[in-house]
Amino acid sequence: MSTPPTAAPAAPVLIELRDVTCGYGDRIILENVNLSVPRGKVLALMGTSGGGKTTVLRLIGRQLQPIKGQVLFDGVDIATLDAQGLHAMRRRMGMLFQFGALFTDLSVFDNVAFPLREHTNLGESMIRDLVLMKLNAVGLRGARDLLPSQVSGGMARRVALARAIALDPDLIMYDEPFAGLDPISMSVAATLIKDLNHALGVTSIVVSHDVAETFLIADHIVFVANGKIAAQGSPAEMRASDDPLVQQFVNAQTDGPVRFHYPAVSVEEDFGAGAAR
Repeated sequence: MSTPPTAAPAAPVLIELRDVTCGYGDRIILENVNLSVPRGKVLALMGTSGGGKTTVLRLIGRQLQPIKGQVLFDGVDIATLDAQGLHAMRRRMGMLFQFGALFTDLSVFDNVAFPLREHTNLGESMIRDLVLMKLNAVGLRGARDLLPSQVSGGMARRVALARAIALDPDLIMYDEPFAGLDPISMSVAATLIKDLNHALGVTSIVVSHDVAETFLIADHIVFVANGKIAAQGSPAEMRASDDPLVQQFVNAQTDGPVRFHYPAVSVEEDFGAGAAR
């Protein structure tokens, strides 16, 4: 008698949020959120503006502390880390900021070299080789002597990606990597994210509103809305979801759970009040 096939073991988790509640002042952004990010995968955070996607990135980098709950990196609660431990943890993370955030007065080469000079004791000869390797990986080795103002927006985003992988991180976080890019640059950026994720064996978290490109590269989609995780699953599962919010977002519908009209009194009441004056 044949034995039934066993399920493939789940990928080990690199990032975990456990019952996390956080906010800014009295304003709660996320409430009792649980989230796991498997190693070696591309996880996309999607949802409406202001829903808490970038807040998740700030929690992971400990720019923001939870009011309640735990944020774990490689099994360690980052709230327990001292300054030295936090510094060591952040060295294992790369960040691609929205619109790149390059140093405008430094060349492409020096932008990518910056984290290596700041966080290692490597000699300039080794730094040169590493920088050229990272720039070659994003197709910009020939642009090393240019300033950020001398490259296109798409190229600047690739320089920022080379800088993000300079220290060979375990985790790369992308905040709106496709914003403001033309279709060709957007496709190049998406391909790089997926290819580098596989080639380097890193874990990636992508915050994005771009459904088409994000669904092509993500292994897992998490929809964040109203301080909660509204839905999650593979791109195929999200496309097939009957959740009204997911359907509205994926299909770019103008009305649904996210209303076109800001809450207001009835039209009759508003216009009638004006006529009564």
